[in-house]
Amino acid sequence: MRLILFFILFIGIVFGPQLWVWWVFRQYRQEREDLPGTGGELARHLLNRFGLQHVRVEPTPIGDHYNPETKLVGLSPAHYKGKSLTAAVVAAHEVGHALQDYEGYKLLKDRADLVRVAQKAEKVGSYLMLGLPIVAGVLRVPAVGVAVLFAALGTMSISALVHLVTLPVEWNASFRRALPILEEGGYLHPKDMDGARRILKAAALTYLASALFGLVNLWRWLRLVRR
Repeated sequence: MRLILFFILFIGIVFGPQLWVWWVFRQYRQEREDLPGTGGELARHLLNRFGLQHVRVEPTPIGDHYNPETKLVGLSPAHYKGKSLTAAVVAAHEVGHALQDYEGYKLLKDRADLVRVAQKAEKVGSYLMLGLPIVAGVLRVPAVGVAVLFAALGTMSISALVHLVTLPVEWNASFRRALPILEEGGYLHPKDMDGARRILKAAALTYLASALFGLVNLWRWLRLVRR
């Protein structure tokens, strides 16, 4: 019974938020002739407005993101070329990350540093987990296997920490930067602000789900260690 409940929880955490985001984004992705420009044009305008002419805006197949190393706001083709509420809100959100970078927002830098560490740690952790049975079997020293297992758990902890740090970073970009910019700058009609909030909340849910999944996965391995 516990296994079934865990499986249901796992499926809900992994797929539930993605389905919710898809549904919300779909509601507001209709082309709007009353909007003054596309998502890409809005991103470029906002970057210029805040003195970030050095930051590029380009369409990308890998999804919406901001890269602090290359100074690039990447938007999916639908959001880069689209004149929809979703495109406008997503573009403003990614510009929010560019503003974080420009203003030296500490958590953004911390996340970038953690991501680099996590990428290396995950590779090491995967090798350790694969090598665990071999090491323990060849050396016949149980303590070696336990040490390797705890090292692998350490790499998972870093990954979970990345997701936890991501939450306030994304929240800040959405509700402390993008939303006030859109509202106070008059870029959206007042009747669209509720929709903008729904879009941002739906997107935030995916990051919350990722953080929960990381913690659940870590908890599962810790339970195995305790046994």
